[in-house]
Amino acid sequence: MADLESSHVMLNVIKYLSTLLQRVAESNDAFISYTAQKASIFHGLTRPTISIQYYLERIFKYANCSPSCVVVAYIYLDRFTQKQPLLPINSFNVHRLLIASVLVSAKFMDDIFYNNAYYAKVGGISRDEMNLLEVDFLFGLGFQLNVTTSTFYTYCSYLQREMLLQSPPLNVIPSPLNLGRTEKLHFCVNEEGSTHQHQLTV
Repeated sequence: MADLESSHVMLNVIKYLSTLLQRVAESNDAFISYTAQKASIFHGLTRPTISIQYYLERIFKYANCSPSCVVVAYIYLDRFTQKQPLLPINSFNVHRLLIASVLVSAKFMDDIFYNNAYYAKVGGISRDEMNLLEVDFLFGLGFQLNVTTSTFYTYCSYLQREMLLQSPPLNVIPSPLNLGRTEKLHFCVNEEGSTHQHQLTV
């Protein structure tokens, strides 16, 4: 998608994804005490002090992954939350889920990528932890890494539409999809490209 090659557009994609993840994490933080949640390696003992947006910008800057890699990482996060309803995204795990999703996406999508030790430095964690995060994330996805062209463009269209709604001056192509905007809902796309609303447990 040509628009993704623009640094201005990519910064806005990162800003939107960060805002979405922040909203989801804060929403789920309120239910941590009341919902059954599985302990996982993604869960930290404390909330990281670095913001989600700065963390994602740092990953994109230093990991030098392709713009498409960021979109695919978003798709992987969506898949992960569908497959792991007892691991909702919250302020204690969102950073580790992000670094794991980008790492897996870069290895699957890009011809050239950095190793786990480098990603660990970028993410502020140890290499051993990065290795474990990668393995757990892959198992959480059920190793379903393939992203069809139609699925990729559907997610791009959704991102573009949401960015247009937030920032009308953005020079991106409006989405032809009629996807509703709701804080408590996100969109799941199956391999045939159809969309359906899925209650956020993330």
